[in-house]
Amino acid sequence: MTSERKVVALNKRARFDYYIEETLEAGIILQGSEVKSLRQGQGSITESYATEEEGALYLVNSFIPEYNEASRFNHNPKRRRKLLVHKRELNRIWIAIRRKGMTLVPLSLYFNERGIAKLELGLASGKKKADKRTVEKERDWQREKGRLMRSKG
Repeated sequence: MTSERKVVALNKRARFDYYIEETLEAGIILQGSEVKSLRQGQGSITESYATEEEGALYLVNSFIPEYNEASRFNHNPKRRRKLLVHKRELNRIWIAIRRKGMTLVPLSLYFNERGIAKLELGLASGKKKADKRTVEKERDWQREKGRLMRSKG
């Protein structure tokens, strides 16, 4: 998106495991201690996913550790967090998921230039094991080619 965003958590595994068809930005409802913890650069979205419940979008299984200074006002580190998406976007996403068998995968959690926490979601379809192998072979070949070019030239 923009170069001014401060990335807190990345899900590198998502691009390896899925074909990302489309990305979208969603706001995320956080408690005060969660924001403080994220501003310290802590948090993980590697094992999380987005799901629809009660007509709204939720981020499930993300981990934001407790903020030490919050004492008794702390949050549950693995709680479900509501995502903020326009109703029209939400309907379009769920049509794609129901018809094409796609899934919503969190790609990155960041603060935008205004200091607001945002989540980048990817509308994705799963890769087969053979597809993952070819991606890995291609990556290894590119790395080897770079080494050869540096040593020769």
